[in-house]
Amino acid sequence: MSLNETVSAERVHITFFGLRNAGKSSLVNAVTGQKLSIVSDIRGTTTDPVKKAMELLPLGPVVITDTPGLDDVGELGAMRIKKAMEALARTDVAVLVTDATQNRSELENKLIGEFNKRGLPYLIAYNKADLLSDKDALQPDALYVSALTGENVNELKNRLADFAKKQKKEKYLVADLLSRGDCVVLVVPIDASAPKGRLILPQQQVLRELLDAHCTALVCQPEELSETIIGMKKAPKLVITDSQVFETVAASLNDNVPLTSFSILFARYKGNLPTLLRGANAIALLKNNDKVLIAEGCTHHRQCGDIGTQKLPAWISSYCGAKPEFHFCSGTEFPEDLNSFSLIVHCGGCMLNETEMKNRINRAVNAGVPIVNYGIAIARMHGILNRSIRPFPELNQKSAAYE
Repeated sequence: MSLNETVSAERVHITFFGLRNAGKSSLVNAVTGQKLSIVSDIRGTTTDPVKKAMELLPLGPVVITDTPGLDDVGELGAMRIKKAMEALARTDVAVLVTDATQNRSELENKLIGEFNKRGLPYLIAYNKADLLSDKDALQPDALYVSALTGENVNELKNRLADFAKKQKKEKYLVADLLSRGDCVVLVVPIDASAPKGRLILPQQQVLRELLDAHCTALVCQPEELSETIIGMKKAPKLVITDSQVFETVAASLNDNVPLTSFSILFARYKGNLPTLLRGANAIALLKNNDKVLIAEGCTHHRQCGDIGTQKLPAWISSYCGAKPEFHFCSGTEFPEDLNSFSLIVHCGGCMLNETEMKNRINRAVNAGVPIVNYGIAIARMHGILNRSIRPFPELNQKSAAYE
């Protein structure tokens, strides 16, 4: 991945929903100008959500997802419907594709109710408009389209662009904490878990944002940090570290040097920082056999010293003085029922879009389960949580409550 490439997690996610044979996949192909989905007259051709990251004018960078029909049948059909509904968790704008030659079904109306319940922006596209004989009977302001003839497909794209612009707010990982010309030190350990020949996504995104903000970035490994700081003419405006080496980095810096981690920056960027900070309080309260879910938004090969499956369980057990029962999930997997867990420890979520990350946090809150971010948990267990959130002015008045 290049520093210029917009990652999927930063794109507007547009998902097309509908019944079988409403022409949903055909409309997706018409909107994208590509044969993204297989289409046929056979009901239920789309069996799994099909995603495509692309540039779609006039929207810009988006992820388009085509989902299975919501009226699928049988055991496999139920599994397909489940996959389609799971796509709601990461949807920024929804499109309900309905057959214009039929009355809207109860299933479609139920889906609209789900959109409204979630506060999810949506459009209804009445497809197969080319088959309508009485154009005078059309509903006013409704969007009638034809995937076959291309009728109003551009209008659909323009309306989606309007929705996307409203959804995409200007947000920053770190630039709002800095001024032009500031110097920031990034501490990046290169160990067995580091990908060969590249930086991981959070490091890439922070580095790119610093360059866009006309700040200077110095990158070093933990063992070179002291020498790097000594060689600077003035103290760095901020030091950002990988959470795994939080304790080592904190010990190498004067207490007056602002310090935080990539993971905590992501908790602020696409999560809910106050909620995740409160979740840190639950670590010390864990007892023997309490269930702890450690969730990662990406999938990768587990190696010796893996933070999620090895380091965090060891740190947590040592900190709480008990032997909790650890469970793990990764990628798009996230348990439906959270009630059995005493704590959820979630990664920074760099591979998840903001909508999905906040959905996971809200689900935990609604289930009454504390949820904390990797970086926040590590800082808390090493006694440096207050220091690690000090750079965030919105938390300064409250920070004493989190250690």
